[in-house]
Amino acid sequence: MTSPLKIGLSPRFLHRVPRELGFKGKTLQYLEQSVAHWLMTFDALVFMLPSIEGGGLLRRGNIRPEDYVSELDGLVLQGGADVSPLTYGETPLRTEWTGDRVRDLYEIDLLQEFISCGKPVLGICRGLQLINVALGGTLYQDITLQHGGAYEHHDPDAFDQHFHEIAFVPGSGLARLYPAAEATRVNSIHHQAVKVLGSDLKVEALSVPDKMVEAVRWQGASYVVGVQWHPEFHDPGDPRLLDGSPLLKEFLAEARRVKKAAVETARA
Repeated sequence: MTSPLKIGLSPRFLHRVPRELGFKGKTLQYLEQSVAHWLMTFDALVFMLPSIEGGGLLRRGNIRPEDYVSELDGLVLQGGADVSPLTYGETPLRTEWTGDRVRDLYEIDLLQEFISCGKPVLGICRGLQLINVALGGTLYQDITLQHGGAYEHHDPDAFDQHFHEIAFVPGSGLARLYPAAEATRVNSIHHQAVKVLGSDLKVEALSVPDKMVEAVRWQGASYVVGVQWHPEFHDPGDPRLLDGSPLLKEFLAEARRVKKAAVETARA
């Protein structure tokens, strides 16, 4: 029996904890359970990866991000707070768009370490945006403000029940993964979006009709894919929504391939 894959999940950060939760003056790191349960669908073990820095951004002990990488088979960058405009060289246009630079820097470290080891990375929503910024791209700080005529991609009241259509770029990896779906519906829970594409990234899906970037794939040596929607929030019984299973299977298959190759190399 083969051992299950071990997938690392980057944490969300809560820097200002509401009083009713306790933890006065502390920072919480957490995950939204849907993404963990989605990854477990095909028998992967999921491990949240707490940041190694303390409150003063000082490393504690001898643990490094690469130590996570050596123990894991892949990385998922989950959704959450905005990527800070400071991370891509801009000043926030509004105070509520300052994002989470502490998380940005940590996730960029993780991403770079997984890439350097050739292990696969999947970015979800914010995760796509983080990948783009880490590879030198920029974002629209707010789609409505900075991209006139764009569809409303964020409805706080509807949240994951807010949908729009996407179209796959012909010949792309996602087009091959979903051959019967020229256009399909996904949830839309973001007010930021890719503006300038990062180095060696290719667009794999666009929103309909406003053509905002909805999926990217890195053209480098390892598997790095980002999607703007949350596949873990889709009801698998709803035929109107894109099934997240093919995407998850592709990611896990690549993790399994890399793991097998490493074992064979070690035995040689």
